[in-house]
Amino acid sequence: MCKAMRNIILIGYMGSGKTTVAGALAELLQCPFIDMDTEIEKREKKSITDIFKEKGEGYFRDLETEFLKGFSEEGAVLSSGGGIVLREENIILLKKSGTVVWLYSSPDIILERLSKDESRPLLPNTKDKIEEMLAIRMPYYERACDIRIDTDNKTPGKISEEILAKCDYN
Repeated sequence: MCKAMRNIILIGYMGSGKTTVAGALAELLQCPFIDMDTEIEKREKKSITDIFKEKGEGYFRDLETEFLKGFSEEGAVLSSGGGIVLREENIILLKKSGTVVWLYSSPDIILERLSKDESRPLLPNTKDKIEEMLAIRMPYYERACDIRIDTDNKTPGKISEEILAKCDYN
């Protein structure tokens, strides 16, 4: 039986651990785990990278908004896309859908985690580019989140425990 009283939605920059932590958190809570990017790939029958290449970022952002509008799960853990917060409408939808947890990672950690990953669209390949994109997105993450968790040098289990403590699930 799921122990979550409401949805927990993870936001954050690519490489912050959203998908990994969401899986660990869902396991702890015995709740459904939903990865927004995976759900969008299933609906579109294409990878996120192909969607970006073929239809562009604007189209992908439309898909994210459409997903959130139709999201009706209760007591689930949702891993969102890194740019979900770039639309004000999405921030409103996220906040209505559950407790929004921002997984923050430093640029050094993000670069380390992404250095071997070629499957991501908009993949920054230098610390300067990561810092530049984070500077743009941080105010959006701050506005969207109910809780901020620093993920640097922490295991998915430790991060999950911090989320549970801050959500009063202990």
